[in-house]
Amino acid sequence: MLDKLVIANRGEIALRILRACKELGIKTVAIHSTADRDLKHVLLADETVCIGSAKSTESYLNVPRIISAAEITGAVAIHPGYGFLSENADFAEQVERSGFIFVGPKAETIRMMGDKVSAITAMKKAGVPCVPGSDGPLDDDEARNKSFAKRIGFPVIIKASGGGGGRGMRVVRTEAELTEAIAMTRAEAKSFFNNDVVYMEKFLENPRHIEVQIMADGQGNAIHLGERDCSMQRRHQKVVEEAPAPGITEEMRKYIGERCTRACIEIGYRGAGTFEFLYENGEFYFIEMNTRIQVEHPVTEMVTGVDLIKEQLRVAAGQPLSFSQSDIQIRGHAIECRINAEDPERFLPCPGKITRFHAPGGMGIRWESHIYSGYTVPPHYDSMIGKLISYGENRDVAISRMRNALSESIIDGIKTNIPLQQEIMADENFQHGGANIHYLEKKLGLQ
Repeated sequence: MLDKLVIANRGEIALRILRACKELGIKTVAIHSTADRDLKHVLLADETVCIGSAKSTESYLNVPRIISAAEITGAVAIHPGYGFLSENADFAEQVERSGFIFVGPKAETIRMMGDKVSAITAMKKAGVPCVPGSDGPLDDDEARNKSFAKRIGFPVIIKASGGGGGRGMRVVRTEAELTEAIAMTRAEAKSFFNNDVVYMEKFLENPRHIEVQIMADGQGNAIHLGERDCSMQRRHQKVVEEAPAPGITEEMRKYIGERCTRACIEIGYRGAGTFEFLYENGEFYFIEMNTRIQVEHPVTEMVTGVDLIKEQLRVAAGQPLSFSQSDIQIRGHAIECRINAEDPERFLPCPGKITRFHAPGGMGIRWESHIYSGYTVPPHYDSMIGKLISYGENRDVAISRMRNALSESIIDGIKTNIPLQQEIMADENFQHGGANIHYLEKKLGLQ
């Protein structure tokens, strides 16, 4: 097992990694910015290193400082968590070149899957179902681009190859809009991602967002741990996630899971990862792969009993997978609500000091967070301050427990989105299950 590890992240995921390390007997090094001296995992780690100011580029995105922290503390590995540098191939490469273990896939794998065009090519080769599209980058040939659109059928969507987070995409409903839309998306892609490559796909009108969790050891072994439904979204950001996905049968789970694990073996994947799909009319369509642990990984842990972070650490240490596919059983239902420090009506971030805090509890409730009474939420980072997870023997029980837990939660001094989460849990269409990715925005009047 790894001897000492640098946690190259902050907030709840950093605390989650620290807990897993403690269980496995791994010493921890918490790096932090000047704004994060009082973070819970910083207070609990074996060693701490301040690597810069509150500005992310001076701390959590500063590769030389992170690697220096590993050097001066004698760590052997670096865990990137999610966000920040977790899917940065150059970072993974520099970590490995500096003689440390990167807890994640190889740099070339991150690079391949981070580019949407090469990812789709690899998935098609592996037999993973994909959205009909241009099968490669678009150029300036207007006639060729129009022929693609006619073959695919309107509406189509133009996407940036290096895009993400809802940026770098544009829906086109008529041929007259196509050329301008391609030019605008290309310019936006260059501005945001320094990569102006764009491609075209069929735009699915009312899909659900369903993703498959995988784990592979890079030694020819890969398993899937079922699927999650992440269709409750606002501005392309997930708000509620659940496992398993309502309406997905064991046969469908086996079908898509086997294709994902086969793809992992073919590309030599190592570590935790997620295949994201749009799902419509009984069909799965691959959209991207996240080459890291996901925010919503706890719901999978709850229904499978597998600690995904500990398994990441074992794989990084060179151990084979602890489980075979036959060991994975989906039991019960789990729901996760992301708790953000934000105005629940205007959705603007709401940093500040938490004057009073009480975590919910009870049967089947899990609270993942770094906050505490007296903690000041800084304005410099993502607004998510916690994740509330409920588990029950079925979906109705999980929803009921989540409603109780939300009503018990006390976070005073700042505004949070708990009222929005309560509204979602009480929504009849959500309770029925199977709402599409546009449902929440329409409900909130954002479409």
